[in-house]
Amino acid sequence: MNQKILLADDDEEDWEILLEAFKELNAEHAIHFKENGREIVTLLESTVEKDFPSLIVLDLNMPVLNGTETLKILKTNKKFRHIPVIIYSTSINPFEKDKCLLLGAERYITKPVSFKESIETARFFLNYEVQN
Repeated sequence: MNQKILLADDDEEDWEILLEAFKELNAEHAIHFKENGREIVTLLESTVEKDFPSLIVLDLNMPVLNGTETLKILKTNKKFRHIPVIIYSTSINPFEKDKCLLLGAERYITKPVSFKESIETARFFLNYEVQN
């Protein structure tokens, strides 16, 4: 399975932890990082459909284009709306979660607090297509 997971998050420390978790699963090739939603949208606009990611993961709080704004753009664009999007945030605000799910996010996942949880999250991202 040729998976490509595109993750937008402006926190480099979160990148490093998740990358290490993917390395534990021998899957570091599957995760690709961008600093904000604008970078995701720009990349997708210049990508042919056969090369789209199998999953997009968005942090909520990012500069330039935050997770909610990016989700709206992705889910209202015919070219991109079929790509599953998971919100990946430190926020446990139920209002935020409900808003994201209404906008078309597949899931809303709270960022892990331990490395063991990070590995489980990485495994979930990798197996997401299989589950759906």
